[in-house]
Amino acid sequence: MPSSVMPTSIRAGGHESPAAVSSVALRKSYGDKTVLAGIDLSIPAGSVFALLGPNGAGKTTAVKILSTLISADGGQARVAGHDIAMSPDGVRAAIGVTGQFSAVDGLITGEENMLLMADLHHLSKHEGRRVTAELLERFDLVDAAKKPAQSYSGGMKRRLDIAMTLVGSPRIIFLDEPTTGLDPRSRHNMWQIIRGLVADGVTVFLTTQYLEEADELADRIAVLNDGRIAAEGSADELKRLIPGGHVRLRFSDPSAYQSAAVALRDVTRDDEALALQIPSDGSQRELRSILDRLDSARVEADELTVHTPDLDDVFFALTGGTNVPDQTKETVR
Repeated sequence: MPSSVMPTSIRAGGHESPAAVSSVALRKSYGDKTVLAGIDLSIPAGSVFALLGPNGAGKTTAVKILSTLISADGGQARVAGHDIAMSPDGVRAAIGVTGQFSAVDGLITGEENMLLMADLHHLSKHEGRRVTAELLERFDLVDAAKKPAQSYSGGMKRRLDIAMTLVGSPRIIFLDEPTTGLDPRSRHNMWQIIRGLVADGVTVFLTTQYLEEADELADRIAVLNDGRIAAEGSADELKRLIPGGHVRLRFSDPSAYQSAAVALRDVTRDDEALALQIPSDGSQRELRSILDRLDSARVEADELTVHTPDLDDVFFALTGGTNVPDQTKETVR
């Protein structure tokens, strides 16, 4: 994409729809370290976009630039139709930002946190209380509303943090690693919240260390590596970039194992486990071909499993497997 052209719309289903977030050649360095080496983005309104990358790849830096918290060294970007350099106030009025570290004030109650946010958005007392009550109900925080936020669990604090972000009715929300440190149940609850936001027409820009999370939620995914977008597409499109799909057959009878090895071509043998691995894209046509050859040899496998590349494979292939996302962090309950 030429750096002189700013993407302002995306063709979807034959119609032009405005891009909620777009950038061209966005750059940022700290001293002699280049964090963003010129990234291009074009994110449709009402979608979930996930930015993946190794720790330190520049994901949070991208969020900070697009949300006007820091300035870029070069390039252009528009958020909600506003140029981030020329109209930062317009950007801020249209967005909400939730980081991996909660902005909740633990010394006051959940309700007081919400009302404080309503005051910051210049809502009237009546409107502020109405919005607060509605969001506390929506995020299942009514019973805890009068308790100090420091007594909340990690999942409750994260829900309160997002509820506070929604007080200003943002059209675009930046979620910077919103489920880091949450236990699996809280993480799944957060996924439901994100899906609900998108159903309401909100655009979600998500950075995450959890590849499963991007696979579950994102309409489009970009992998950031060495300051550049290494690949971008839907989860399925990215998975198709990576070879390595295979079918694994396991046998309990050594003679059946030997017969199958002869009948099938291009197999990798595991004589100890009596298992064969055959390259495959997992399609019905290829599976039928494998089974037909086994039938012809009058051999039956005890176990058949299909492995297709997942986002982990994509991530390792595109980033070299160094400084990988930590998906085994201690959870906060």
